[in-house]
Amino acid sequence: MLEGCVPWPPELAARYRQKGYWEDITLREMLDASVQRCGDKPALVFGERRISYRQLLLEIDRLAAHLHEAGLRPAERVVLQLPNMPEFVTTFFALVTIGVIPVLALPAHRHTEISHFVKHSGAVAYFVPGIVRDFDYRGLAEEVRRQLGPQLRSVFVAGTPLPGQLALQAGGAAIVSTAALRPDPAEVALMLLSGGTTGLPKLIPRTHNDYICNCKASGRVAGLDTTSVFLAVLPLAHNYTLASPGILATLAYGGTVVIAPGTSAEIVMALIERERVTHVAAAVPLVVKWLQARSAGEHDLSSLRVLINGGARLAPQLRRRVREQLGCQFQEDFGTGEGLLNMTRLDDPDELVLNSSGAPVCADDEIRVIDDLGKELADGEPGELVCRGPYTIRGYYKAPQANAAAFTDDGFYRMGDVVRKVGRYVYAVGRKKDLINRGGEKISAEEVENMVLGHPAVDNVCIVAMPDPVYGERACAFVIPKTGRSITLPQLTDFLMQQQIAKFKLPERLELIDRFPLSPAGKVLRRSLRARIEQQLAQECNQAAAQ
Repeated sequence: MLEGCVPWPPELAARYRQKGYWEDITLREMLDASVQRCGDKPALVFGERRISYRQLLLEIDRLAAHLHEAGLRPAERVVLQLPNMPEFVTTFFALVTIGVIPVLALPAHRHTEISHFVKHSGAVAYFVPGIVRDFDYRGLAEEVRRQLGPQLRSVFVAGTPLPGQLALQAGGAAIVSTAALRPDPAEVALMLLSGGTTGLPKLIPRTHNDYICNCKASGRVAGLDTTSVFLAVLPLAHNYTLASPGILATLAYGGTVVIAPGTSAEIVMALIERERVTHVAAAVPLVVKWLQARSAGEHDLSSLRVLINGGARLAPQLRRRVREQLGCQFQEDFGTGEGLLNMTRLDDPDELVLNSSGAPVCADDEIRVIDDLGKELADGEPGELVCRGPYTIRGYYKAPQANAAAFTDDGFYRMGDVVRKVGRYVYAVGRKKDLINRGGEKISAEEVENMVLGHPAVDNVCIVAMPDPVYGERACAFVIPKTGRSITLPQLTDFLMQQQIAKFKLPERLELIDRFPLSPAGKVLRRSLRARIEQQLAQECNQAAAQ
C-alpha cells in the first residue's frame, strides 16, 4: 500500500476477499462491467448533454491517455477541484484508470485548504475549472503554485487555461492502451477529506477494493438497479454524493446519473419530472427548502421512489412530510468518509424510518458503543460509536498522532458521534468533537479560532455551534476583545475572507464577552457557551413572537 497509509491486517483482508466484499477489481473495471451491460444507455445527463455508457468510456480513455502523456504517473497524487459537471466524472475515472490518486477538494475550498491538501499529499498537479460564479480558480491555482514552488508541476483547467496552464480537454487525442498502468485493487484509489475536527482536514485514503464495497453495499440498500435515475445535487466530491450511494453506485448498478446545475426547488423538481428521477440524495437545508417551496406541487414527481438524507439528522416530522408531500419513501443515511455507512431500509417499519439513523449496510461492519474508558455499553445506553469493517479505513494518510487518537488498539475507528444502539440500528444523539455541522458541511472550531486570533482587536475567541432551524447548526463566535478595542461581525468576516477560507466556515453570529466560563482545570466550558447562545436565541424568538 502507498507509503503513509495503514493496511488492513492480513487475516481480515483474507476474510473480506473470501466473503466477496473485496472483488479485486478496480473502479475502472467496475465501470467496464456496466458498459458491457448498458452500452448505449445514458450514463450521464447534464443539461442538454446526454452521454451514453459507451461514450463515457471513450472520453475517459482519451483523457487518461492525455494525462499520462502530460506526465502523470501511477501513485502520484493530484488535487481535483471541479464543480458538478461531467468533466468531474471523466477526470476522476481517467485518473484512477492510470493509477493516479485524486485528492477530492470541494468547490468552496480556497487557498488555505488547497495549499494544505497539495503540500500534505505531495500533489504534483491541480485540476480546476475556469471562472465559476465570479471566482477565478485559475488565479487560485497560480497563487498555490507560487507558494509551493516546483512540487506542483501542472495545473489542468476545464476551460480556457492561463499561460503556463494546461487544457484538461483531451481534444482529438488518440486512445492508447493503459492496461500496463492498471493499479492494484488493494492500492489507494482516491483520498477524501475528513471533517477537520482539529485544524485542517486530514486525508482519508480509500482503496479500489474498499470503495467498491462501499458504493455497492449502500447502492443495494438504496434499491439502485438498471432502472434507477439518480439526481446528484450536492457536490460530487463529497463521499455521500460520490459513492454513498451516489454516482458510483448508480453507475455500478447500470443506472443513469443526472447532474443538477443548482439546488433550488424549481431546478430540482423540474429535473425530477423531465428525467423521471427515481432517487435524490439531499441534506437537511435542501430538504427544508424543498418542502417549503410551492413549486413542488406544480410538477409530476410520480417517478420519485426515494429521497435520501445525509450529512446531518433530519427530524422525524420532516421525514414524515417528505413521504406525504413528495410521495416517496424516506431514507436516512448516517455515515462517515472514513467508512461506516448506516442506512434505514426501504421496507423498515415507521418507527425505524422516522426515528433511527439506520443500520450498517454490510453484515461484516462491526459496531460498538463505548464509554470514555472504552467499555462497551449495553443497548440503549448513549456512548461513542466505534466501528471497523471491509470499507472502514485503518488510518489517515501520514498522520500517526491523529491515528493514535482516532483508532483503538484493535483497529476500531472512533467516529466521535454519541449514539444509542438497539440491535444493529443506531440513533444519533450528539457529538463528542468540537465540530460544527452546518447542513452537512463540517466546520472545525479550532481551525477558525486560530484565524480569528490573528485579528488585532481580538484577545481570545471560542467558536461553538448554535441551533438553526434550516442548517441544524451555525457557528457563533464568542470573542474577548483587547482592552479598549471592539469588533463587529462584518469586520470579523471581512478579516477571515482575507485569509481565504471557505465561506461556509465563517461565524454567523458574534458575541462579545468579558471572560470565558472555565472548568477547574482551566479549560473553556464550551457547553456553557452553547447553552448561553441557545437560551439567548430562544429569548429572541419569544420576543419576536410576542411583537
